[in-house]
Amino acid sequence: MRLLHTSDWHIGRTFHGVDLLADQARSLTAVAELVAADSVDVVLLAGDVYDRAIPSADAIAVCNRGFEAIREAGARIVATSGNHDSPARLGAGAGFAAAGGLHLCTTVAACDRPVLLADEHGTVACYGIPYLEPEITRAELDVPQARSHAEVLDAAMARIRADLAARGTPRSVVLAHAFVTGGEATGSERSIAVGGVEEVSASAFDGMDYVALGHLHSPQTLSESVRYSGSLLPYSFGERSHRKAVWIVDLDETGLAAVRGHELPEIRGLRLLSGTLDELLTDPVFDRAVDDYITAELTDPVRPMDPLRRLQSRFPYAVHVDWQRPEGDPEFRYRERVRGRSDVQIASGFVADVRDEPSQREVGLLEQALAAAVAEPDAAIESGFFE
Repeated sequence: MRLLHTSDWHIGRTFHGVDLLADQARSLTAVAELVAADSVDVVLLAGDVYDRAIPSADAIAVCNRGFEAIREAGARIVATSGNHDSPARLGAGAGFAAAGGLHLCTTVAACDRPVLLADEHGTVACYGIPYLEPEITRAELDVPQARSHAEVLDAAMARIRADLAARGTPRSVVLAHAFVTGGEATGSERSIAVGGVEEVSASAFDGMDYVALGHLHSPQTLSESVRYSGSLLPYSFGERSHRKAVWIVDLDETGLAAVRGHELPEIRGLRLLSGTLDELLTDPVFDRAVDDYITAELTDPVRPMDPLRRLQSRFPYAVHVDWQRPEGDPEFRYRERVRGRSDVQIASGFVADVRDEPSQREVGLLEQALAAAVAEPDAAIESGFFE
């Protein structure tokens, strides 16, 4: 049996205010084409199908077209809900959808009820664990004392192992949306720490033939059988060096046979450009970036007026601008001027800058004022300085 592991589609997400639905639709088309080209039997989607609990009508339309294209390419789909999804909304009509080959695993109660997949070697039990928020799921999982993600996930996995043992099914796959120890975040993930400690151990999944993880946005291998596929597209400039990918997983009669990565096509690049505004607008060296998402670091000595709009005249997908304040002459840098000087020297220097050099009597008054300022309030009043 051949599986394709993907996750974190985040359909409906924007990138610095730019609508990504067209890019997401193109990426889903690429996934469907890969399903057909590689004769994939099942697509595993490990959570965060949508970017919001209440997705827009356009986001739902893009997602549904993606599901339809994957089914037409020949694969069944097993999907779980992530921390961005509404389990109730995503799972609405799950029973009806399953008849068409789309299996939506969104309830805690059903986490130990597998989707049973058959091939020439027998049955594969595929368990979908929705995102488990400890505060919300601990009672249903019968672990009322649980406060961490590890505790509720262990409870869910105990149910799965009991069901697997009762079935006697030799091969098993688990989908989970969690932050597993050893994984590396990219910065575009939403923290799942609310309600308890967020990290869980990869050992929680021991005994499973393959574990398809979601939540972290870069492809990662925690062990041969425990992996993150990463997000469908880059969702922050921190991901500009990543190549988005899916995992192609082969199961034979005994379990996991092979796993290989397959890079997804780059829909639109992410670039960090640095230079003066005039250089960015005129230098031919930046021609290759005109179709990419751009974050710019401007090095102009004076902050330019309306830089983002002006950049967009050349780079339509420029979405963010930072101005790098010049360091300037050390003689005029306050930090350099005051380094190593006492409070009295700094105060005397201020008087000299705004008027002229203070007299000895005035220096004495400054010393008294500074001493009173750092003293206990009552002591300062008793000294008579504030009378």
